[in-house]
Amino acid sequence: MSQLLILGTRGSELALAQADMTRTALAAAGVDCRIEVIRTIGDKRPDLKLSEFSQGAQPVVDKGIFTKELEEALLRREIDFAVHSLKDVPTELAPEFEICATLPRADIADVFLTTQEGLGEDLTLLAGKTIATSAVRRARQLRWLCPGVEVVDIRGNVPTRIRKMIASEEWDAILLARAGIERLGIYRPGDLTFDFEGTTVHARELDTRAFLPAAGQGAVGMEILKENEAAREALAKINHAPTFCRITAERAFLGHLKAGCQTPVGAHTWFEEDGTILAMAVRVFDESRPHEEPFVAEVRGPSIRPAALAEELMRLKSKTIS
Repeated sequence: MSQLLILGTRGSELALAQADMTRTALAAAGVDCRIEVIRTIGDKRPDLKLSEFSQGAQPVVDKGIFTKELEEALLRREIDFAVHSLKDVPTELAPEFEICATLPRADIADVFLTTQEGLGEDLTLLAGKTIATSAVRRARQLRWLCPGVEVVDIRGNVPTRIRKMIASEEWDAILLARAGIERLGIYRPGDLTFDFEGTTVHARELDTRAFLPAAGQGAVGMEILKENEAAREALAKINHAPTFCRITAERAFLGHLKAGCQTPVGAHTWFEEDGTILAMAVRVFDESRPHEEPFVAEVRGPSIRPAALAEELMRLKSKTIS
């Protein structure tokens, strides 16, 4: 009889869909697991902006608002591994934890959603429009592309955000990751419109080279205690090596930057030369200098050394500062 592993996850529709994807993959590899839902502080306080979690007497820094309680469950041995959307995972983990595996990555693009036909076909023509997003990366790129656009904050899970956009008389559109709305069955790639609870929503996928995604976007990662060899061995059976290579480079760059969830950074990786070469493009905005142009760079290197790309990008960034 195979060992039963306990999978920890948040309780949102998207988190549960990703947990089920992981359980299905493990079952196909001959590993049984049970899903345990754990509410994080980010789920308990949807009224707060992401930046507000780092304030007060008991601040939660970086992206720990979506991972803290899951890591505590790992430490108590209540779960064997946690399943995360990797773009929500802190860049620097405590020494007892590690990301040990990833599922095959979904498409990394952001999608512009609106009820107004034709809006968003050109992001440089959004002056005077109000766009809602919780990501500072999306906000800064929008303002950079179209200085006259108004960007406001939004919280809530994926369906809730779409409902808020439809109901709002002040917002013209929202930005969401394609991976989330696709995994929930809300959106089919290539569709220009879709029906959401009786309302027609117009969708436009953004070019990932023009509007850079978040590091780790579209990737589902598994976090374990480093000492849990049984979980590591089981999860190795479903690890998707190309995805793991790409997210290693992206997260290494964030690590060098010491970037958290309130750092506006875009990162895009892709393979060349039949997978032997990994390329990475980044766009980094300086929040202390809102009117400065972002740091933009692109590098390539052997895919067997993904972290080296991050080191090369930091070398280029240090040259621009000096």
